[in-house]
Amino acid sequence: MKALTFHEFGSSDVLRFEDVPTPTITEQEVLIEMKAIGLNFADIYRRKGNYHLEGQPPYILGYEGSGIITAVGSAVSTFHVGQRVAFADIPLANAEYVVAPVDKLIPLPDDISYETAASILLQGLTAHYLTRDSYHVQPGDVVLVHAAAGGVGQLLTQLIRLLGATPIGLTSSPEKAQIAKTAGCESVYLYSENWVEHVLAQTSGKGVDVVYESIGSTLMDSFHVTKVHGTVVFYGMAGGDPVSVDPRFLMDTSKTLTGGELWNVLTSSEERIRRSGELFDWILSNHLTLSSPTTFRLSDGKVAHDFLESRRSTGKLLLLP
Repeated sequence: MKALTFHEFGSSDVLRFEDVPTPTITEQEVLIEMKAIGLNFADIYRRKGNYHLEGQPPYILGYEGSGIITAVGSAVSTFHVGQRVAFADIPLANAEYVVAPVDKLIPLPDDISYETAASILLQGLTAHYLTRDSYHVQPGDVVLVHAAAGGVGQLLTQLIRLLGATPIGLTSSPEKAQIAKTAGCESVYLYSENWVEHVLAQTSGKGVDVVYESIGSTLMDSFHVTKVHGTVVFYGMAGGDPVSVDPRFLMDTSKTLTGGELWNVLTSSEERIRRSGELFDWILSNHLTLSSPTTFRLSDGKVAHDFLESRRSTGKLLLLP
């Protein structure tokens, strides 16, 4: 089979589209012919060597995707050949075929396309736990969303609205600001502006109830616009590492810093199916809408990586085998 691989860490120039052995399954696994694969910043971090990566070269990136089962292990009774499935946390997804343990599979409803599934799972499940687990958004909350025009940002904004709260967005350009407003942001400020002052003015100086912080380098500004007894949820560092936070600062300001990691939420097959089922239901009922993904052939993985790193993207990027 063909796969997008790399043999050493580095820029997108290390990526290769080459032949590798088709994987074999054990009794508790299935083989999936991939139809759509999600591309995420974590793939870039792993390609550069910033994230842990198991195994030996050639490395294969990707953890999210959808496809059709072509073979099942002898002990598998809950899935069958020909069934449409998706996943959010199975490695080696940047390939024509992927081996998957059955406890990590998510069945696809007939009305959910392969592209939709590969677009929603990682980012949608992230937005889901951020608004339900890291901080439970309540009706009437005022919520600041960093990178509001990005894939997670747009979904976060919609879920915040769905839960009866008011989202304020931050983004990097007027074009992205319009995307964030279309997603549901009450107002949007640019990073190039004095956004701290604007947010405080909008909240009459009190600050917001919660900030969803995915930039990292803006952490202390996020604290500045958070009200007393408010919360900052740290879940990414797309703009650089955050500064260290002295616990005494949290004590003195009566503010909360918390984090989130999707893998600490997807702890069982039941959790995966329940949470993804809510996302699918919201999509099918038009309570949650997805912008059209930007698609690349898997063989054009270098181009896709370059596009994602350029930060020109405003929605999901997919690789199609």
